[in-house]
Amino acid sequence: MLETRWLGKVAYRDAYVLQHRLFEGTSQHLLLLEHNHVFTLGVRTELSHILVDPATVGAEMVRVDRGGDVTYHGPGQLVGYPIMDVPLKSNATPEFVAKIEELLIRALARYQIAAQRNVGYPGVWTVSADGALRKIAAIGVRLSRGRSMHGFALNVRTDLSMFANIVPCGISEFEVTSMEREGSGATVEDVVATVSELAPRVFGFARATFFAASSTSGYLAAKDTGSDDLEVVKHVPESNLADPRSLDRRLASAGVSTAAGISISASKPEWVKLRSYMGDGYQDLKKTMRSLNLVTVCEEAGCPNIFECWSQGTATFMINGEDCTRSCGFCLVKTERPRPIDPTEPMRVARAVRDMGLEFAVITAVARDDLEDGGASGFVECIKAIRDTTPGVGIEVLISDCKGSEAALGAIYAARPEILNHNVETVLRLQRAVRPQASYSRSLRVLSGAKDAGLVVKSGIIVGMGETISELEATLRDLAAVGVDIVTIGQYLRPTRKHLPVAKWYVPKEFAHLKTYGESLGIHHVESSPNTRSSYHAKRASEGLVLLS
Repeated sequence: MLETRWLGKVAYRDAYVLQHRLFEGTSQHLLLLEHNHVFTLGVRTELSHILVDPATVGAEMVRVDRGGDVTYHGPGQLVGYPIMDVPLKSNATPEFVAKIEELLIRALARYQIAAQRNVGYPGVWTVSADGALRKIAAIGVRLSRGRSMHGFALNVRTDLSMFANIVPCGISEFEVTSMEREGSGATVEDVVATVSELAPRVFGFARATFFAASSTSGYLAAKDTGSDDLEVVKHVPESNLADPRSLDRRLASAGVSTAAGISISASKPEWVKLRSYMGDGYQDLKKTMRSLNLVTVCEEAGCPNIFECWSQGTATFMINGEDCTRSCGFCLVKTERPRPIDPTEPMRVARAVRDMGLEFAVITAVARDDLEDGGASGFVECIKAIRDTTPGVGIEVLISDCKGSEAALGAIYAARPEILNHNVETVLRLQRAVRPQASYSRSLRVLSGAKDAGLVVKSGIIVGMGETISELEATLRDLAAVGVDIVTIGQYLRPTRKHLPVAKWYVPKEFAHLKTYGESLGIHHVESSPNTRSSYHAKRASEGLVLLS
């Protein structure tokens, strides 16, 4: 089955790490996306083909492991990365390149653009009125061990002036063109719909799925169907959408109606309700936290399991302050201008872990986009302090994406927590609505990097915000494809009227299905129930995995 994903605009380095992780697996993915301005250097790049300092034109420069010379990616260009099995044979690479060319030639024909091959020059070409060839799509792939990565870049509404800063693909004798220059009014999203429809047939798949990020143009995800009747695209008229800065607008662009949500005053189903139990364990832990001036996400995020967990002497410490720089639509943690980091906090956390006699500690943090490292050093220092104070304690860290910083993420990976947790939170379509300062692709990149570092990797999903079961299953497949070992799935509970409405109460049977489905994909443990949260039964979920890592 071909898993096609329209990811929207993705940082090149995020996509690069994600590609490599998928390449190491067995899934069949076609990633469709846009990049910010970037020049990528293939293994045969001549440095003389880079005509300017990329920084002077607002572009990155990245060396990659595909074939070919230097090329450009940027807004208005549809980039496709087919990461799939390719039969091992002597002519595998030219045959695979020919399939990509065929896909793009067929797609362009839908927009009345006659495209063709140019013998000796991989890519897709058009012919101008005077008979001159112009390149409209570049292709650069890597095939190894029967798997493919990298792919194509089709100029839809690309700023063609950026190509003047390089010798594109080392070819100076031909011009570069775009669909817009050839007279098409198509958007990138329009072409995504076409490519998604054609790709399964061209690559020889009997079944395909297509799931998409929402965007301001109202582009929505398709259903999981057979390739013969793949419903690829729906549109929400712009006139029906509210103010672009509002939560309602973000939800509407993802196809979720706030009017259809469950009232915050409506009674919760019995299977969601929990009884409070403020026994000795709860009271003792609360005293410890207050005496050391520590913050817990259990309290800050209004976790429904606080009484159970605290009564058992477990809690999730929240470091780097209590004010978050992000505004996720589901979260109760305050969004304020954060205070400076307290350098004594790691030792206070370590003392609490020691005094409580914990065997397993969970540490999370608010997002700190105001800091150069996104708050990564706080995790590193806490891990060191706990191990220095109480050797042998297992540590799980629940981290933000650290703004995608390689150095920051690498420092956390190098600290070797027993569990590296980063929540994807929701399905691809709802990402912008639910957590506008994060992205699905970056979260997959964070998880991929942790797996590449040899860590036990965990992620979490909140349900009931407007997603479908098929989208949840697709998310589980994506998490399995990048090597996630543990997944938590729990019901969304609306903290205040200012937060996302609850779209649906999932019943226990649906949670059981998601658990069974996720574990059938090879995920070691799926904790799935109405009141599951990221650190719920954390130690139990990790049993067997930490010893093997």
